[in-house]
Amino acid sequence: MITRFGLLTKRNGVSAEAFNEHWQRVHGPMAARFPGLRGYWQHAVVDKEQFGISHARGAGWDLDGFSELHFDDLQAMLDAVSGDIFAPTLADETEFLEDVRLVACEKHEVVPVNLGEGPYIKRMTLLKRLPGISPEEFRHEWLVNHANFVRQWPNVLGYRQNLVVDRYHGSRTESASYEAVPVDGIVEFWFRSKEEAAELYASDIVARTQEHAKVFLDTITPYFVETRKIV
Repeated sequence: MITRFGLLTKRNGVSAEAFNEHWQRVHGPMAARFPGLRGYWQHAVVDKEQFGISHARGAGWDLDGFSELHFDDLQAMLDAVSGDIFAPTLADETEFLEDVRLVACEKHEVVPVNLGEGPYIKRMTLLKRLPGISPEEFRHEWLVNHANFVRQWPNVLGYRQNLVVDRYHGSRTESASYEAVPVDGIVEFWFRSKEEAAELYASDIVARTQEHAKVFLDTITPYFVETRKIV
């Protein structure tokens, strides 16, 4: 499976309420018609606080939402944005979006998502590797070493790593440069509450995890989101 995340910035002058209304009610049903689509979620940003993170935030990122679309493979993803169904969806973006950058990802589940009963919060985070760290080195440090640290964290309701394998900006079928979309991974993290998360981030295991992050990460850009399932 391949996961395509859209990194969305709302159009200037469009309120957060109008952005979300159009995204969910108008744009969502259009994108839901893509051939080969296996799942579609919208993650609306509700908080851009650098919560519990010692790293710097990535420059140039001020997102208002993440779209998440699942396809069987990369070719199925490209086919979905090459047909007639895609044209009105692309045209509609100008109604509410200022910028769209896309990443195709491999999804890896480190801590299985188990929300159980009661409320929960979700955080999604953009990761950029340090200069001098190759994509191969990043992959190993994040998917192996860093994941082993996170598996030791208590009270985590779920943790997924989305490793970027391709990037797009402007064209939906021609790959963009790393400079145009400087993201190497996207984290999905679930907690019971912000209070529990704050307590966890004050713990020794998280401190050791963040020390390890200095080995391979340049910037960490988190967002709290509210998720709605479209397909």
